[in-house]
Amino acid sequence: MIHLRDITFKREERTILSGVNLDIQKGEQWVVLGRNGSGKTTLLEFITAYQFPSSGTVDVLGNRYGTVDVREVRKQIGYISQSLIEKLTMRDPVWEVVATGEYAFLRFYQDIPAEVKTKALGLLDEVGLLHTANQALSTLSQGERKKVMLARALMQDPKLLIMDEPCAGLDLFEREKLLVDLDQLRKRDITVIYVTHHIEEIVPLFTHVALVHNGTIAAAGTKEEVLKPEVLSQAYDLPILVDWHDGRPWIRVQPLERGASL
Repeated sequence: MIHLRDITFKREERTILSGVNLDIQKGEQWVVLGRNGSGKTTLLEFITAYQFPSSGTVDVLGNRYGTVDVREVRKQIGYISQSLIEKLTMRDPVWEVVATGEYAFLRFYQDIPAEVKTKALGLLDEVGLLHTANQALSTLSQGERKKVMLARALMQDPKLLIMDEPCAGLDLFEREKLLVDLDQLRKRDITVIYVTHHIEEIVPLFTHVALVHNGTIAAAGTKEEVLKPEVLSQAYDLPILVDWHDGRPWIRVQPLERGASL
């Protein structure tokens, strides 16, 4: 479904990504994991064609960027990010915000077909927010807004769903409620790419992890292969232990004595 080959990206004199290769197959659900500034969001921008590499090739859903109309490809990609939420009109009713996802609009300026409204209400029900349908988006909590964005992203039945740190800014309660809804995506025929720097957000839905470190893919494979103490310790420059509970990893950092090094 997605193939990145020999990707290099430079911005002015700075190399953001170098020698990146990544293959994501249908049926796999991926987390892109890494420290702040490691290049995670840049990878997403390549996949959504909002940024293009300095060199290398990007193939998404059978399309090679540079040879196709990327606007047509984007119609098959759902996208959730904080920057997108900030572009929406907070006074619009929640159901209408969800319905804009059918056409990739930011808001409506014309009548909305009845079948589109019905579909939007059904997706709100699916994420447990049907009771908020007629409320203004501004009245919802941060966690509820992220769920609205999930429902909006699903309006076009995308083949690919990309989420850029959807749990950022959420408290523990809101985060866990959102992760429960995300885990339900296992029931859909959809490939998910989820960017985070918090390992505990890797719920059982996810099958694979790409670990980004200093602009390269430090490790990529099944989550059991990548989320090993020795791999994570090297990437994070910390002595890390990993505990697994109900298919979900949790990390512990071993205390370092003053002056000690890995």
